Amino acid sequence: MKTALLVIDVQQAMIDERPARMDEFLLNLKLLIDAAHSGGTEVIYVRHDGGEGDTLAYGTEGWQLERSLKPREDEQIFDKRFGSAFRQTGLQDYLISRGITRLVVCGMQTEYCIDTSVKVAFELGYSVVIPASATTTYSNPFLSGDKLIHYYERMIWHEPLAQVVDLEDAFSLLKA
Repeated sequence: MKTALLVIDVQQAMIDERPARMDEFLLNLKLLIDAAHSGGTEVIYVRHDGGEGDTLAYGTEGWQLERSLKPREDEQIFDKRFGSAFRQTGLQDYLISRGITRLVVCGMQTEYCIDTSVKVAFELGYSVVIPASATTTYSNPFLSGDKLIHYYERMIWHEPLAQVVDLEDAFSLLKA
């Protein structure tokens, strides 16, 4: 099974707003990317374009990938305008062309673009793996960011939509 690491919406404006577990999230993301690189697993980035006037408007400072992310020249970056990483982005065609059937998914925001992308990937027949503590979001009036992350990892995604695994298991998949 050919695997890719899919990094969704880890953009400067999102990080500037200090999501839940931000430092742990960024460290885990770096470790996952490093594991993919050392294992020869492709890393694919997705950026959200919120439209003119939005903090994630195409080409603005906030739209850029978070400063610590330094995609390699040969790594693909797909831009999207919807919650799904697949809708009108060319990602699906690219994955098919590369023979990728398993996606290790990480990024932002847990209950929005990550959730939508996980569900679409499942519907498209991908094997989806989510490393625990590799997504993040913000607190809202009803739930803390921590509770939202835990809720999605344990109640929404884990079986049958995805496998939620610890970081060590994710590293193994990326190095295979």
